[in-house]
Amino acid sequence: MGQLEGRIALVTGASRGIGAGCAAALANDGASVLLVHRDSGAACEEVRAGLAGSGHRVIQADVTDSNALAAAAEEIAANEGRLDLLVNNAGWSKVIPPEDLDGLDDATFDKVMQVNVRGPFACVRAFKDLLLKGTEPSIVNISSVAAQLAAGSNIAYASSKAALDTLTVALARALAPDIRVFSVSPGLVDTDFIQGWDPEVRAYNIDKAPMGRLATPDDIGKSIVAIAAGLTFTTGEVILVDGGRKLAL
Repeated sequence: MGQLEGRIALVTGASRGIGAGCAAALANDGASVLLVHRDSGAACEEVRAGLAGSGHRVIQADVTDSNALAAAAEEIAANEGRLDLLVNNAGWSKVIPPEDLDGLDDATFDKVMQVNVRGPFACVRAFKDLLLKGTEPSIVNISSVAAQLAAGSNIAYASSKAALDTLTVALARALAPDIRVFSVSPGLVDTDFIQGWDPEVRAYNIDKAPMGRLATPDDIGKSIVAIAAGLTFTTGEVILVDGGRKLAL
């Protein structure tokens, strides 16, 4: 039996990349996973079909749509009756060089903040009552070392992840002692999102990581398993899963 046997986990942005890796790691450790997507139903179903264990379901809901999240919460209450773990992974960004201030227009800046900051908060608000019914419930917000390095795909992205880390601490204080709250903060993760990037950017990030490679979605998923199953007397922490990237400023 896995450490999360019988637990129910919800992962937003679960159709690919980090979200799919988190879903796989949680399922491998015994959890039943609810995979939430905005408009990637077919891809999410493919991820679900490949998961170990049983009890996995796909749910459509946009994390920026509080009404959709409330409807999802009602559906979960009727079917599963509780949540033990919420993984706020859904995020959005685009590559804009930091010096290109005009390229980072208002619409882009607002979308980054809506998805990356307001979205996680809206999910916590929508699913809090279900988590309160769970076993040792916890929330994990997928952040980024960009929050601490003030670097990344664009300035708004780094700022949004810094805001998410602050949100994590504030929520940990607000929800204690009933629900633990964490940020998991990866360095650059080897997903489809970076496939079109300049190879020199990839090589630079590998060179800067003392562990000598990029993170994988499985690395992130395993860190969440460790949090949910093991860090039962910890809350409000930002946990780096960056191969030591922060050490090489």
